[in-house]
Amino acid sequence: MATLKEIAEKVGVSVATVSRVLNYDPTLSVSDETRKKIFEVAQELNYKTLRERNQHLAKERLRFGLVHWYSELQELGDPYYMAIRLGVEKECFDRQIELVKLFKQGDSYQSEWLAGLDGIIAVGKFGPKDIEVFTTSTEQIVFVDCSPDETRFDSVVIDFRQSMVRVLDYLLSLGHEKIGYIGGREYVDGEMLIRDEREATFYEYLYVKGMYESNYVWTGRFTAEDGYRLMKEALFKQDRPTAFFIASDSMAIGALRALHEAGVHVPKDVSVVGFNDIPTAEFVQPPLTTVKVYTEFMGETAVELLVERLATKRHLSKKVVIPTQLIIRESSGSCEKR
Repeated sequence: MATLKEIAEKVGVSVATVSRVLNYDPTLSVSDETRKKIFEVAQELNYKTLRERNQHLAKERLRFGLVHWYSELQELGDPYYMAIRLGVEKECFDRQIELVKLFKQGDSYQSEWLAGLDGIIAVGKFGPKDIEVFTTSTEQIVFVDCSPDETRFDSVVIDFRQSMVRVLDYLLSLGHEKIGYIGGREYVDGEMLIRDEREATFYEYLYVKGMYESNYVWTGRFTAEDGYRLMKEALFKQDRPTAFFIASDSMAIGALRALHEAGVHVPKDVSVVGFNDIPTAEFVQPPLTTVKVYTEFMGETAVELLVERLATKRHLSKKVVIPTQLIIRESSGSCEKR
């Protein structure tokens, strides 16, 4: 692309004069002949002003696909993924990027909706079969909440391991030695079990200290219903934990209901720590101690990564790890209270 300096040299005037003429500065005093010559040379060299370049970019508006691994109904029951989606939508709106939303239907997607996309933001957990479908549209994909192929695709994930270490350090500092785990199991491609770093870290941390009890682990789905059901199972045990880490706030809310119905006082009898810090976490009774995940920021970061990769034509992938924060409220307390 031609520069102001090239035009100025060819016409025989200063760079400042060329700039003011091309930007229609009404205060500039210059002959009509010089003005005409500057426009002719600029056209000959195919020079574009900043305003013209911005108008050209606006016409080439980006079009991203937002792919959910949940159905719309499932998302309603899990504010975690809804918050990530809202972060993506907000950032795309601010950047004037067209966004096409695609929810999972059964075990498949309406893949024809993926046509004509500049890039895809995939929110949730995905396997090889999903990737095969997505790459029929584009190789420019950012995964949020999983990183299925770090050599090819950008991703935005949480530091689950550090989050769990912080939770377990906190519970041990309160004097808890019998710590239970209530979590979920998730699968991709219908049958491939996803490794949950929270459960894995829970096992490794307590096993090294000689405190791990397999009888203190209950797993199901990441729903309030299963949180309720699994806590009721845990309450049948005579030798039950004095504290529970529950891998999602939705599950924790269900578990708190089960504890309330059984007349178990939280945190006097049992401490509870959740994960995600969804909006209702501070309003349940008692307010829930939980790990805050910056979900909207995860969505915003995914958009930034995709825009940057398209703009720079970067080939090396990036993995962004978002930190978390332990929010201490009234659902956890010292073991010595009992």
